[in-house]
Amino acid sequence: MTTTAPARLPTGRPPLAPRHWLRTGWVMTASGWSANQFSALLGAYHSGPGLTAATTSALFGVYVLGLIPGLFLGGPLADRRGRRPVVFTALAISALATALLMAGATATGLLWPGRFLTGIGAGALLSAGSAWIKELSSPPYDTVSAAGAAARRSGLFLSAGFATGGLAAALTAQWAPAPLITAYLPHLALSAAAALLAARTPETAATGGQLAATTPAAPASAAVPAPTPGTAFRRLVAPVAPWVFVAPSIALATLPGLVDAGLTGWQTVYAGIVTAVTPGTGLLVAPLARRLAARHRIATAVAGLAAVILGLLLAAFAVAHIRPDAALLAAAVLGAGYGLCVAYGLTEVAALAPPDRLARLTARFWALCYLGFCTPYAITLLTGWFAPATVLLAAVVPAAATLALIAHRGTRRGTRRPV
Repeated sequence: MTTTAPARLPTGRPPLAPRHWLRTGWVMTASGWSANQFSALLGAYHSGPGLTAATTSALFGVYVLGLIPGLFLGGPLADRRGRRPVVFTALAISALATALLMAGATATGLLWPGRFLTGIGAGALLSAGSAWIKELSSPPYDTVSAAGAAARRSGLFLSAGFATGGLAAALTAQWAPAPLITAYLPHLALSAAAALLAARTPETAATGGQLAATTPAAPASAAVPAPTPGTAFRRLVAPVAPWVFVAPSIALATLPGLVDAGLTGWQTVYAGIVTAVTPGTGLLVAPLARRLAARHRIATAVAGLAAVILGLLLAAFAVAHIRPDAALLAAAVLGAGYGLCVAYGLTEVAALAPPDRLARLTARFWALCYLGFCTPYAITLLTGWFAPATVLLAAVVPAAATLALIAHRGTRRGTRRPV
């Protein structure tokens, strides 16, 4: 029997394997887009329907109430039923949520279920989509990419959605008719495109929580005692996780409204620029995250928390002096902290989780991350008793304490990542 050699490129090299992870990555971009499109419109909801700052902050936080069950249901379901059904169901829920937000332009009561369902859809996409991309970036689907790159890709796609979603919504709201309706149309188009691209992507997990037969089993030498992943997660990942979104949520939902007094007529555009700069900086620090991770296990986390502390100090200065330019710089630094912290967390989770529990541990990580989205509402409440700049300065204390804790735990003898 004769065999046919694989076709070769003109250079003599075999063709590249299909980049399944690249097609699936757009579902994460759709998730980030759905979360951030509302953030850029907070000022428009003030000036249009006349919602108060407390109401918009609460709507910003309601997203988290939906996200938590989305994560904790989506993760186990993705391990038991497969990645594809969870991802496509979540995309449909996310599109329905956006439709409700569009209807909320005239019936503001629909904004609450719209934001809640946005969280549910995003949570399921984060847990199932992160695991799917990681597996599609590993053998046998991808035999070229390094393990660290596989773990970080979902964070990069998510950051791209954060950066572009808010800016697109803000620019549409500034110049398009019926801004609180048309600003959401791009997300519907992106969701449909993401579904079409992911439709051609293979499933990487079979029902019952077992990897598909095409995925090779880990060698016996890589086995980790059952308690170790959970213990390492609690000690080294859980303390950092909330700061992943404390940083950008302050930049997106708190800073613009406190420094835009002199930007009459341009508040929405300014908010859109902030929503692009914050996660955009998170994308730009990805090469730095790779280099830091190669030097020491916790180096990325330490650098990320240090950036969060610096960003909070700059934010306090910007608010105290009502400086939009300083606030934009603070948003960029906070975005760098977000990018470094999320890269650290996803890399650790991918290294710690057994294959049949990857989506579940990923869901736990994202759930802790999104607790940070409640920060703007807490700041709004505290500013009834304290000046906003004082509240931002006070946030430096727990951030510094977390940095010291991680530095202490991560440099103890015997601390190592399972391989």
